[in-house]
Amino acid sequence: MSPGVNHILASLPSDDRARLDPHLGTVVLSKDKPIYRFDDAIKTVYFPWDGVCSITRAMSDGRMVELETVGREGIVGHLAGFGEPIARFDAMVQVPGEGAYTLAVEPFRAEMRRQGALYDAVCRYMTFSHSLVATSAACNALHDSVERCARWLLMAHDRVGRDKFDLSHEYLAMMIGVRRPTATLAAGELQKAGLIRYRRGKMEIVDREGLERVSCECYVNVEQHFLQRLCP
Repeated sequence: MSPGVNHILASLPSDDRARLDPHLGTVVLSKDKPIYRFDDAIKTVYFPWDGVCSITRAMSDGRMVELETVGREGIVGHLAGFGEPIARFDAMVQVPGEGAYTLAVEPFRAEMRRQGALYDAVCRYMTFSHSLVATSAACNALHDSVERCARWLLMAHDRVGRDKFDLSHEYLAMMIGVRRPTATLAAGELQKAGLIRYRRGKMEIVDREGLERVSCECYVNVEQHFLQRLCP
């Protein structure tokens, strides 16, 4: 496994990265891999370089909705560096990929206490993360399922950096906050328009510019703006 680029780690000056390198491991982001469950102790933080993770909230009736999508621009478990040792949400692999860098929580906290380059990079990411969560709440309430589906596929495409990736109907429904039949219909509309190919859990982005035209304003106004700053 040849590690790729995570933009938070790639932004660090050489001295800061050298302090972290002895503590960094790697892990494959395999399909359906749970990263944390609600109320788990956070022992490791993850810096994905290939694949997409979801931060989700499960309800008592079993329904689940995505709060945040994390890929090569970000980090999973960063609140452990701000005095929160317990996971307050579920985190899982949503789109499998080659992997993520891992860092045990103690060296992560030690580096955060320096309030140097890693601290600054994580704080920038948190600003993006909070804006994304707020925008997703508004988007799910105000925009139709086809617009939301296009937006989420653009977000996934940004994070995996390739046109083809695995994505089940169940996950797609959870990501856009609808039932599976509605998600299937939304994806079908995009496929009929020639923007994607989707068959048996295999997604292919065919016309990205077309997806951007169909997507709601949330993608350009928040997602694209912040990603340009996080992933120069």
